[in-house]
Amino acid sequence: MIRLSVNINKIATLRNARGGNYPNVQKVAIDCERFGAQGITVHPRPDERHITRKDVELISPLITTEFNIEGNPTPEFIELLLKHKPDQVTLVPDDPNQLTSDHGWDTIKHKDFLIETIDKFHEAGIRTSIFVDPEIKIVEHAKHTGTDRIELYTESYATDFPKEKEEAIRPFVEAAKLARELGIGLNAGHDLSLENLRYFAQCIPWLMEVSIGHALIADALYFGLENTIQLYLRELRLD
Repeated sequence: MIRLSVNINKIATLRNARGGNYPNVQKVAIDCERFGAQGITVHPRPDERHITRKDVELISPLITTEFNIEGNPTPEFIELLLKHKPDQVTLVPDDPNQLTSDHGWDTIKHKDFLIETIDKFHEAGIRTSIFVDPEIKIVEHAKHTGTDRIELYTESYATDFPKEKEEAIRPFVEAAKLARELGIGLNAGHDLSLENLRYFAQCIPWLMEVSIGHALIADALYFGLENTIQLYLRELRLD
């Protein structure tokens, strides 16, 4: 079964809007696991506009499934990761001013940097994944970085899915097939939702993990968090 990792950034955004500790991010992380999530994802940014460094410190020892930390591998980010040693780090080429992630790594241009960074995480026993666009050359050169996995950036799929789902999924299937041939593990994330998740999973059944935050938390406003997690897990069951 494809694993569901719940990104809890939006819970922290809601908390930060009023200060204090409500909703309690640590409790939500624990509850997401209790409700069936097979992992927890956070993406701390330099301005700490949602998940903070303190959140990472507090959440890390609570996770019993898989802890995935996303982010741009700045010296501060690398220091944070090596201190808390999550199960997985997902490297994302974020600009500090970006509202949200909007592109993957150029694995040709940044190959040497990625090799050096990934080596640091491997030495600490942390599995690595790098955020990439569904482009054949990018996936091909990801192999040379030594990464364990890639995470396919799925915004274009989500955008085009309502118009022509077969065309929307095509580059992702091609990229996923190449990753499998190269022996690279496969994750996916960004704008996946109850509307488009099942088709994505059906077309790429060897997908290992999806990281979903914004849509899942938005759906939880209507359906409740426990029920929403079960709805997403249902979409990933392909038997």
